Amino acid sequence: MTALWTAEEELQVHPIVRSGDLVQVRQIIRTLSQQCGLSLVDQTKMITAASELARNTLTYGGGGTARTGLVSARGRRGVAAVFEDSGPGIPDIEQAMTDGWTSGGGLGLGLSGARRLVDDFELDTVPGEGTSVTIVKWAR
Repeated sequence: MTALWTAEEELQVHPIVRSGDLVQVRQIIRTLSQQCGLSLVDQTKMITAASELARNTLTYGGGGTARTGLVSARGRRGVAAVFEDSGPGIPDIEQAMTDGWTSGGGLGLGLSGARRLVDDFELDTVPGEGTSVTIVKWAR
């Protein structure tokens, strides 16, 4: 998806190395969503998706970064977040995207749930090298 939109300013990088960073990512996404003019429902969807992906970055990826910012494409604005880690990667993307499947003790709704909550979702992973998930929610 990254080739389909342009960042209004360089995406800001935020570390995800401890649980407190998850709260910071949620606050940043909330602020950006408000600045973008997302409806309250869409703000909540974007914050929820970002929270799930930030948690995955910490829990399964061993920590990483979130790059966040406002983006534009085809005359519309949106909020983008890119979560990256250098963890073990996802060996079976299809299985990981299946509702109810979990590699840990969670509900198994992280990746598939995040995908449903946003407008654009892109997952890149290489086993043994890491994972990158990009999400965008567009203002209506």
